[in-house]
Amino acid sequence: MNAPLNHPLPLLDLDVLRTFVAIAETGSFTTAATAVFRTPSAVSMQIKKLEDILGRSVFARDARSVTLTTDGELLLGYARRLLSINREVVSKFIIPDIVGVVRLGSPDDYGERVLPHVLKRFAQSHPSIAVDVTIDQSINLRRRMDDRALDITLLTNSYKTSALGAEVLLTEPIVWAGAKGGCAHLREPLPVSLWEEGCVWRAGALEALGREGRNYRVAYMSAHTAGQ
Repeated sequence: MNAPLNHPLPLLDLDVLRTFVAIAETGSFTTAATAVFRTPSAVSMQIKKLEDILGRSVFARDARSVTLTTDGELLLGYARRLLSINREVVSKFIIPDIVGVVRLGSPDDYGERVLPHVLKRFAQSHPSIAVDVTIDQSINLRRRMDDRALDITLLTNSYKTSALGAEVLLTEPIVWAGAKGGCAHLREPLPVSLWEEGCVWRAGALEALGREGRNYRVAYMSAHTAGQ
């Protein structure tokens, strides 16, 4: 639809855009209707209204599927941005600013690889909250949690020692690693690089060596991942 130059452009209804995004993401008018708490007929009317305003078809329909047209693909990006801005504005005025300090614990490896990016994003979205970070071994972080010296912590645990009430964020296999082309694995006893006592990875490695009856010597020990 081309609006006359002396008339204001029509405003898009955010509720209609929310329905449009729901259909695009589910590929179904019926499923989208459930998601936005409307009847399928009401959803169809919303999309017709949207297409009438834009003067373009946003969905290609047949008996079995609903897909976005080229114009629909273009609109989808704008719709998501508009809905995101709406959430941001409404939250700014309705949800009060949270002020305070969060005491966060983390093992060394996450503190080096993950936390800088996470803390940067958190500071941008919650500028009134200060985060005090403690980097330590998981065994010590659990003690700090028990002593209420931390509010929340990341832990590295084996499946045998999962913390009560903790949520598993990531599961990784433990593997043996050596220098490419190296021959350390052929030596007797096997020279190994380990964390100091209390490390879950250390315990797992030594347990595996014990099961295999493999002799070893601790050739390198560090309390930090960067030193391994």
